[in-house]
Amino acid sequence: MVRKFTIKDIAEMAQTSKTTISFYLNGKYEKMSQETRERIEKVIQETNYKPSIVARGLNSKQTNLIGVLIGDITNSFSNQIVKGIEDIANQNGYQVIIGNSNYEQESEDSYIESMLLLGVDGFIIQPTSNFRKYSRIIEEKKKHMVFFDSQLYEHRTSWVKTNNYDAVYDVTQACIKKGYEKFILITADTSRLSTRIERATGFIDALADANHTYSSLTIEDEHTNLERIKQFLQKEIQPEQRTLVFAPNCWALPLVFKTMKELDYTAPQVGLLGFDNTEWTGLSSPSITTIVQPAFEEGQQATKILIDQIEGRHQEEKQQVLDCSVNWQESTMG
Repeated sequence: MVRKFTIKDIAEMAQTSKTTISFYLNGKYEKMSQETRERIEKVIQETNYKPSIVARGLNSKQTNLIGVLIGDITNSFSNQIVKGIEDIANQNGYQVIIGNSNYEQESEDSYIESMLLLGVDGFIIQPTSNFRKYSRIIEEKKKHMVFFDSQLYEHRTSWVKTNNYDAVYDVTQACIKKGYEKFILITADTSRLSTRIERATGFIDALADANHTYSSLTIEDEHTNLERIKQFLQKEIQPEQRTLVFAPNCWALPLVFKTMKELDYTAPQVGLLGFDNTEWTGLSSPSITTIVQPAFEEGQQATKILIDQIEGRHQEEKQQVLDCSVNWQESTMG
């Protein structure tokens, strides 16, 4: 059985104190001589000592842990967000704990409580409308917090998001110019996330400004019965009329695409517009036009803001809006 060394063992073997070992582990080399530092380094290498993150936090008042709470970890947007967060965290000596709330209040509450018990130095959070209670608790614990993707409009904090409203408005207007006459919105419940509100509103406002109306269907999640979507589309779409279907949620787009394929609609006569999903939308037949968020950069920027706050480089709230791009494909060409 491999022996598990403690900080006391390392201190004895390096002929120094546990406090000095703690200073070394937290990068406070100015508090020791070069000879002591080299002696500690040699013992740690020989023993392959791995310090407990929690124990380090108790001794140093800083754990170098960041708690990340995401609504849905399964989509490509969230994966890129996490990669961006980890990129900056690793560069700065931080580790990341990730929770997937699935947009459920109980999961959100549970993850926040667990992360607070672990002593995280700060949070990067995709907040739902239920998050207000825990945002106050985090503030009371004097933890720093940065929102990404969504924001709570009445809550003052730092956040990084994309220009969802403007991007959807501009793309919708461009589709009107392409000759689309009828418009359909298939979306998740918009009340749960500010992002959903912005995307739906950008679509609706662009149509209203061009004197167009729209039909809409609200679906629950990725387990939605495809028959419900199928019946809705059959009712709303006349193949001879140029129709644009907008599915603004990552998980909803493949459901809508699959249903439209089954109904044998011809693109771009019946067009489809979505968000992200770049790992497959360029390979599908037809390929699908999507609004693409700079998710990796969003994760990076949120982490930079948080670490600056944790390390005292700035304390004021900071907000940043990043621009989306449009990946025009076969589903709306013509």
